[in-house]
Amino acid sequence: MNVLVIGRGGREHAICWTLSQAKSVSRVFCAPGNAGIANTATRVDIDESSQELLVQFARENDIALTIVGPEQPLAEGIVDRFLSEGLTIFGPSKEAAIIEGSKSYAKDLMKKYNVPTAAYETFTDAESAKEYILKHGAPIVIKADGLAAGKGVVVAMSQKEAMDAIEDMLIHQQFGSSSSQIVIEEFLEGEEFSLMALVHQDKIIPLEIAQDHKRAYDGDKGPNTGGMGAYSPVAHLPENLTKHAMKEILQPVVDAMITEGRPFTGVLYAGLILTSEGPKVIEFNARFGDPETQVVLPRMNSDLAQLILKLLQGETEEVDWDPRPIAGVVLAAEGYPGNYQKGIKLHEFTQDHEFIFHAGTELEEGQLVSTGGRVLLAARMGKTIGQAQKNVYAYLKEKKADGLYYRKDIAHRAISSL
Repeated sequence: MNVLVIGRGGREHAICWTLSQAKSVSRVFCAPGNAGIANTATRVDIDESSQELLVQFARENDIALTIVGPEQPLAEGIVDRFLSEGLTIFGPSKEAAIIEGSKSYAKDLMKKYNVPTAAYETFTDAESAKEYILKHGAPIVIKADGLAAGKGVVVAMSQKEAMDAIEDMLIHQQFGSSSSQIVIEEFLEGEEFSLMALVHQDKIIPLEIAQDHKRAYDGDKGPNTGGMGAYSPVAHLPENLTKHAMKEILQPVVDAMITEGRPFTGVLYAGLILTSEGPKVIEFNARFGDPETQVVLPRMNSDLAQLILKLLQGETEEVDWDPRPIAGVVLAAEGYPGNYQKGIKLHEFTQDHEFIFHAGTELEEGQLVSTGGRVLLAARMGKTIGQAQKNVYAYLKEKKADGLYYRKDIAHRAISSL
């Protein structure tokens, strides 16, 4: 069958690569894709938000399944548009995508249905928010309510940092209308991890756990980013963690969405933290995570397209996983997540395709160049997580990466716990 992937980043590259390995898939298309995706899928020059053109393409090219990568087209209702044309698409409706599109909605839902998460309050007024900070102190977490491309969260370790975040979001509208309302949460102590699941109404297929590295610099220092690397599995966490999270978090939330008249179909991403009281929710996303997808999907032996199509018919099955751990390291433009240069020449990576997932690249006059803050992700497997880490850094050591930087300690928590 023919499959269409919508998006242009590293997550979509990993989805396209995985689908290209699937026996049931004859052709993979990606709209609009990037320079690296062109190695595993046919690029389609249509923007993610061009719903009518995407629908037309799917009709004309006999697309049996469409998978939506990024959050923006989901929030714009692309799934509803495809379904209205009788086209098969995997992703949440506009009404269900609110679980990512509004942090306050997700928090209120969890409170109503007793799903474990951090204590919180919602604010539209800066002075009230500042009073809350003075009362509760730091560390504390400030979140823009709406979509902010993964950048709308400040983990404030001091009261000043929290006050600055409130001003940036509510007064200076740092994220436009997405930060006209903010959520302030208690700071939770524990080990963070990501659990993604394929969902159709009340049916759930959990994927393997991964651990992301949000901070820009080694030792988990510096500003929050969209993610500087990840690894999977996370073997030092309790063995029954997925089952526990499914029972206490994912199933209750999926059931709650049905009760609320917003049944969820697609990838439900749970950003979780293992506290002394058990796992709690940090955030939900309504799509595959980035960069977690780049280290989870390469370990999948099952046919992703068939898993999704069977799920859409109400059937679930266990996923077959490669037991070998994988570590992935993001190469970012210097200055990211702040101001960064575009157009960095990437000739060192032109010929490399094995587990090199492109996030922000393009071909200009035949030259591979950067177009975003997160540029590439290099991943490698190993018999152990330590070996996987050695393999990926050995690869990167051989590369000249002028204008790029990367963390040197991805998977450090897993290795220090051995």
